[in-house]
Amino acid sequence: MLPVLLFPQFDPVLVHLGPLTIRWYALSYIIGIVLGISLLRRLVRLTPRAATTDQADDFLGWVTLGVLLGGRLGYVLFYQPGYYLTHPLSILQVWKGGMSFHGGALGVIIAMALFAWRYKISFLAFADRVTVAVPVGLGLGRIANFINGELWGREAPASLPWAMIFPDAGPIPRHPSELYEALTEGLLLFLVMFMASRKQSVRERPGFLAGLFLAGYACARSFCEFFREPDAFLGFLPGGVTMGQVLCVPMLLAGVALMVHARRSPVYAGLPEPASDTAQGTKA
Repeated sequence: MLPVLLFPQFDPVLVHLGPLTIRWYALSYIIGIVLGISLLRRLVRLTPRAATTDQADDFLGWVTLGVLLGGRLGYVLFYQPGYYLTHPLSILQVWKGGMSFHGGALGVIIAMALFAWRYKISFLAFADRVTVAVPVGLGLGRIANFINGELWGREAPASLPWAMIFPDAGPIPRHPSELYEALTEGLLLFLVMFMASRKQSVRERPGFLAGLFLAGYACARSFCEFFREPDAFLGFLPGGVTMGQVLCVPMLLAGVALMVHARRSPVYAGLPEPASDTAQGTKA
């Protein structure tokens, strides 16, 4: 029998600056959003153009609010509505954890819809560019979950070479499911999205990339849920499924519907090439 790995006991706080602390989890959000906006700047300039680079920069504030508000409210409503109904002030205590990807996704969708309405651009074409960058943040977030020693996996056979004992999860070896999710929801999904976004024939069909992301994430997350320990306050739902898998069903259906709709829709011509962005493109 191979020896079981012990969790490395990372400090969840990256930097202590007096009363101020910077956590790995917060840093993953910051880096993910910054890298995502940098990639978005390049994606919106590809033909057919979905937005300007200035608009991509402006979206930084919108997406940050969408992720934080949507992620927190999603966790409150989807996972522990009863608790937060009786402890409403706890909703504001985000430093204690509790963010939902599905809620964050809804927050970003609302942010994109309002942003597209505000700037009079195609919602689906812009969503296509944004969703290509989303897996970057997802992968970093899952790595931060691993560093925090949270959201660990189900019991694994001790013979599994990478089976790991987490300090807060008892003495049994478990799957490091956070890393599974980082590889599938993060790296693998990003590679699929990025390669698809390189094809102009795909970019000309607004909604296809967004649908591909929704369907791809739903499949990746549902698969990883077979190795991830359900939240203690929820456990398994009827039929042995988890809340994460249940929430992925509408995502998968919406993703497939979007891709079908995109293939049947007219080709998107895109925005005209503005002189200012032409100059920026020359310098890049």
